[in-house]
Amino acid sequence: MTRNPIIPYIITGVAGLLLVIILSSVGITQMNKEAAGGEEEEIASPEEIYEQSCASCHGGNLEGLSAPALDNVGANYSEDEIADIIQNGKGDNMPAGLVTGEEQQLLAEWLAEHK
Repeated sequence: MTRNPIIPYIITGVAGLLLVIILSSVGITQMNKEAAGGEEEEIASPEEIYEQSCASCHGGNLEGLSAPALDNVGANYSEDEIADIIQNGKGDNMPAGLVTGEEQQLLAEWLAEHK
């Protein structure tokens, strides 16, 4: 008796179809968990936010490079004023909106402590 040459292709096709269905259901389950708020993003520390968004102009140690030093910015501005500067910018050199939301507030609070 001879074997039907199409049988291996049918088996491979069915296995591939089952694999697609299984992987799709796993992906849909993960997508639903994320949509339901399964994992929250962790807010970076103020030091990390500063390093990522500010240090290139204000220096790694708040000493100032192409922008003013921030080592005693808390002596000149309140926390709210610092938050406003971060949000709206200042003059031509400080761009607006580099840091927003909760990170902006954390950064302003941290900078206000530097007196």
